[in-house]
Amino acid sequence: MTVEMREGYEGTGTGAITPDGCAVEVYTRLPIGPEPDIIAAAVPTGAHILELGSGVGRMTHPLLERGFTVTAVDESADMLARIHGARAICAPIEELDLGGEKFDAVLLASFLVHAGDEEVRRGLLRTCARHVAEGGCVLIQREGADYHTDVPRERVDPAGFTVRIASVTPVGDGVDSVHVEYDFPDGTWTQTFLARPLTKEQFESALAEAGLEVDKYLTPDGMWVRAVRTPR
Repeated sequence: MTVEMREGYEGTGTGAITPDGCAVEVYTRLPIGPEPDIIAAAVPTGAHILELGSGVGRMTHPLLERGFTVTAVDESADMLARIHGARAICAPIEELDLGGEKFDAVLLASFLVHAGDEEVRRGLLRTCARHVAEGGCVLIQREGADYHTDVPRERVDPAGFTVRIASVTPVGDGVDSVHVEYDFPDGTWTQTFLARPLTKEQFESALAEAGLEVDKYLTPDGMWVRAVRTPR
């Protein structure tokens, strides 16, 4: 099956590549970080979570294990095929409309809020606002402050692979083309994608445009944020 790539996005390596350049095989290998614990501490016990951009379920499965109900959304059927125990919906996030269905919490992780295309970002945040229940929350993962400037950089994982941010190249209108390499003992995969750095003020302005506002910055680095609907 041929996958239509998003403009400015590319991926290389064996196995399926998603429209935004992610290698499914890589995401099945990446370890689970602290994210599930951050999410679990920020939402009510047993909450029904709408996970936007779930991928292969790196966060889905740990959240299920913690007693949450999860609806996983991704535009890649290849990614969703790896998910078990959760309702799965294959659709572009920015176009998602579940017909009035609301959730205790909506999750937008993986730095998706930094989409290079501003219209896509607006669509992502509108999807969040459209699906969060009254009194619910939206959890958003932002890029680190030096994400686009501390380049090149790499991290050697204890599991025996290396993740390398090889280059960040401005392509105009405040957007950068980011090239990432994943080196495993048995192969190398790459992803190239477009990302727009956002200051705290720009981020909060984008939230406001979608009818959301910051409730709390959940981590000292400001990368995880809990937002709520703006009071009417």
